[in-house]
Amino acid sequence: MRHKPQTRSKVLSADNGVDIIGDVHGCYDEFMELIQRLGYEQSKDGAYRHPKGRKLLSLGDITSRGPHSIRMLQFFHLHVTAGLAEMVDSNHGWKIARWLDGRPVTLAHGDEKVEEELKLYQHEFGPKKASLLREQSRRLLFSSPSHMMIRRHDKLAAVAVHAGIRDDYIGMESPAVHTFCRYGDVAGTGPDGRPIRREWAKERRVSSPTIVWGHDPHPEPKRKNGTINIDQGCVFGGMLTAYRFPEDDVLSVPARKNYSGLSDTPLTRYTAD
Repeated sequence: MRHKPQTRSKVLSADNGVDIIGDVHGCYDEFMELIQRLGYEQSKDGAYRHPKGRKLLSLGDITSRGPHSIRMLQFFHLHVTAGLAEMVDSNHGWKIARWLDGRPVTLAHGDEKVEEELKLYQHEFGPKKASLLREQSRRLLFSSPSHMMIRRHDKLAAVAVHAGIRDDYIGMESPAVHTFCRYGDVAGTGPDGRPIRREWAKERRVSSPTIVWGHDPHPEPKRKNGTINIDQGCVFGGMLTAYRFPEDDVLSVPARKNYSGLSDTPLTRYTAD
């Protein structure tokens, strides 16, 4: 177990605009299509920049289940390091970070595909480059903040978080806060082994700041009590969605296929309230 890197700042300025991206899960082709439709252009150094200085913000779960976890890790390592993008912590990100740190974790639910990709990468590029990639990815994932407070004109205007957050947790740090942000409001495990989630957004009693979240796939972006869910299950054959702030609009691109290999998915099981 190595030194855990310092967590990056959980405050992001939106004075030039922010594009918040839902759960990618290795769907690199759809991700690139989406950011180019958002207006990002590739510079000579290989990084993507927006002509108006907008920033990308990922809700996490950039890896696992889908085909291109390594490309997503490389993209965010480059762009976070360059100050062009940010990313919050997430359940799959936390699992992969601990695995890369040598901790005893079981890779399942699509996380095993990251291990497979890394083995192929080492075979193609050698152990030195593979070791560097692993360390860059470990640091990127471990240093991601539990949630991101988005400020506009020096005022808190929105919060980006992977699975959800209580209003009294915003800006706070504790194991309970991190767990809620990664997994949502989990009430236990059902007979099928899946987590039973309370609908934290349904219980919210205020409507500001706007909370943008993912983790729980919905066929369409879903707004409730000042929150918006932008996980449209791209890896399950749905869509990849961006929420544009402060414009308060969404842009989605369709998945090219159901990459998960599952016929029974969160989208097929979805039932509207």
